[in-house]
Amino acid sequence: FMHITATEWLFQILAIGLVMSLEGINTAVEKIADFIHPDYHERIGFIKDIAAGAVFFAALTAILIGLIIYVPKFL
Repeated sequence: FMHITATEWLFQILAIGLVMSLEGINTAVEKIADFIHPDYHERIGFIKDIAAGAVFFAALTAILIGLIIYVPKFL
């Protein structure tokens, strides 16, 4: 349907894999932090924010890769 190249597939799969991998790491960081310090703590919150930020930037990168691949096909 979209006729994307093997290289475009590669970048797309890597972007999706990166987001999913970082989401798993983010979940692990949050669970470990909650286990170590179940109550709210400013430093734990900061650590969780950093992990969530990594997922956010990976997701933005995946969106950018998707736009680079698909927008020219619609123009």
